[in-house]
Amino acid sequence: MKTKLAVVAISISVYLLSSGFKVASLQQPKPWIVPDKYLKMVNPIKTSAESVKDGKELWGTHCQSCHGKSGKGDGTKAAQLKTEPGNFTLPATQKEPDGSFFFKISEGRGDMPSFKKKIPEADDIWNLVNYMRTLKS
Repeated sequence: MKTKLAVVAISISVYLLSSGFKVASLQQPKPWIVPDKYLKMVNPIKTSAESVKDGKELWGTHCQSCHGKSGKGDGTKAAQLKTEPGNFTLPATQKEPDGSFFFKISEGRGDMPSFKKKIPEADDIWNLVNYMRTLKS
């Protein structure tokens, strides 16, 4: 009987692991190292209604499907990702420097694509950063 239970337990474990099942308590997100030059960058686009509006449009086009309408990481594609898309409403996330967001949007990593080609104008990425600052819980 013990052998049968062991075989069943192993079979279930193999199935869950091979099907991409996430064990949240075992998966720690890898730190996203941002180069110092980006950590020190100052957003050259002043926050204004126009900048936030432009950023919101970019968010709807490029970010919302994974990060969600309100930035909580609950977009329609979020469940398909191998990594958590992040919750921009959290105070810890909001404490990141603007240059950190700029770097991550521009360069991407893993499931997060690089947007250098899709959003080629740096000012547009900075507008997006200004909009992201409005995403608070």
